[in-house]
Amino acid sequence: MTRHRTRTAALFLTALLGLAGCSAAGSSGTDSAAHGAGAAPMAPAPAVGATAKPTTGGTAVAADRAMSYTARLDLQVPALDAALARAQDLATAGAGYVEHENTTGSTAELVVRVPSADFAKSLDQFAALGTVLARSRQADDLTQQQVDLDSRVKSQQASVDRVRALMQDAKTLAEVVSLESELTKRESDLESLKGQAQALAGKTALSTVTLELSTRTQPQSAPPAPHQQGFWGSIGHALAGGWHALVAVVRALLIALAALAPFLLVLAPIGWVALRQLRKQRQRGTTQEPQD
Repeated sequence: MTRHRTRTAALFLTALLGLAGCSAAGSSGTDSAAHGAGAAPMAPAPAVGATAKPTTGGTAVAADRAMSYTARLDLQVPALDAALARAQDLATAGAGYVEHENTTGSTAELVVRVPSADFAKSLDQFAALGTVLARSRQADDLTQQQVDLDSRVKSQQASVDRVRALMQDAKTLAEVVSLESELTKRESDLESLKGQAQALAGKTALSTVTLELSTRTQPQSAPPAPHQQGFWGSIGHALAGGWHALVAVVRALLIALAALAPFLLVLAPIGWVALRQLRKQRQRGTTQEPQD
């Protein structure tokens, strides 16, 4: 009996030791796995001498801005048709297009749209077509407009989504009709804002270059040569001068009469009445003298 109890106690103790060993092994494995999992995401140390790219700075900020460019080039080209064809090829080769073309005689005007990212390169390529007579360029920063439009589009989209959610919870016909009207109005405003955003994106994606092409420069006007006048020419010149003087005097007199006409219309009746009274007084005086 005593031996049986001793064996039972020994077996129980052995089982406890085995369970403790398994538990320790499991804990060790778990810690090792956790340590490995925690160490796996760590990135390798950077190599000595490597330079990290800045996430912020003047170049990065400039790249994020929405810019629109316009330029004008006045060029003198050897052959107009060849220059036009070459300019069109340059515009279409870089995902651009010709917006307007007008040719008159030896001059032509070409308006092209080129990607804003390659604006400076395209401008230099167009300038190489001939001799640059005049060159101008302008840059417009549309970043603030783009940010405002994007914010308004997001707000309007959220407003439309809220109305649609309310429509799902509407219980009466009056609520459905009212919400549909409001939804139509907000969707219309949203489409208008999206159209403005697309138009602004088109301005920033493509820039405008106006080319004025000509095959010859404008001739400079030579000063008129002095004219030699003879005897009869001098007489004719004098007669012409006298005639012009007479016309000027007559014109001045007519202008003076036209200026005095309103005063004459008022003063003439008054003078006529005064003159008549004076004649009457003289007649009375002559009739009184014989009687005396």
